[in-house]
Amino acid sequence: MKAVRLEGVGSIILREVDKPVAGPDDLLVRIEACGVCGTDRHLFHGEFPCTPPVTLGHEFSGIVEAIGTAVSGFSDGDRVTGDPNIACGRCPHCHAGRVNLCHNLVAIGIRRDGGFAEYVVLPNKQAILLPKDLKPKHGAFCEPLGCCLHGVDLAQIRPGSAVAVLGGGVIGLLTVQLARLAGATTIILSTRQASRRALAKELGATATVDPTACDIIDTVVGPSGLMPGGVDVVFECAGVRETVEQSMRLARAGGVVIAVGVMPQGMKAEFEPFDLLFRELRVLGSFLNPFTHRRAADLIASVRSRSTSSSPGR
Repeated sequence: MKAVRLEGVGSIILREVDKPVAGPDDLLVRIEACGVCGTDRHLFHGEFPCTPPVTLGHEFSGIVEAIGTAVSGFSDGDRVTGDPNIACGRCPHCHAGRVNLCHNLVAIGIRRDGGFAEYVVLPNKQAILLPKDLKPKHGAFCEPLGCCLHGVDLAQIRPGSAVAVLGGGVIGLLTVQLARLAGATTIILSTRQASRRALAKELGATATVDPTACDIIDTVVGPSGLMPGGVDVVFECAGVRETVEQSMRLARAGGVVIAVGVMPQGMKAEFEPFDLLFRELRVLGSFLNPFTHRRAADLIASVRSRSTSSSPGR
């Protein structure tokens, strides 16, 4: 079969490789869709830990074509998505329920072969059934949506909250929608791309800002800004130094900053520790998708169901 292999820093090659075989506890999944994540770019540039050579791809969905002898609950032809983050279940973090911080975490598409291939071997405990009529590319969105759900869980958004989202890529736009579902009534998206600002408005943003056309701090939290004094929650979804530094200045006193975007390993950012202390900001990292992948799949399936039921003639 064909597979896209990361063979070293700066080296990605399409290879012909052996078709994998499912072990007793595995499913063999024929890939239908696999997303390209910003983390894949970091892997290519050597900015995120991994173990090449490896087949990339951790946002995928597909069809079950073979089932391990010890597996139950799945059938040939099932459409599934896979949670790529395999925790050991034995380390102190796993025992504390912090599986995303597992000492022995193995991620599909990063430390073992992933979905940039015709087939992937998926441990059955990582597989989640999807509706058979769900579009494959929607199934591939479960992983990024699960990561965003974790960030929103950490933020503890209350109804009526004001939220700022920095970065208008997939993660930022998904976070806009989740913030709206969580009850935020003011949602400000900052991104350079006009098309993404327009899309954000359709998806629930109440205001958008082009950070290249204004002083974003003054525009959002200045005396005449969109939210004078700051917002309750800031989601940093771009993973670049500029937005990391902006995030803490956009939060109100007592506010929360959630770092969702993946930054290059080794990147440094400047902030004023006194500001964190004096304004009692909470700055939290949001890493991976602990126990949120199934919720993400259910959310995507529910949107599909509502869209189908509201279609003409249905």
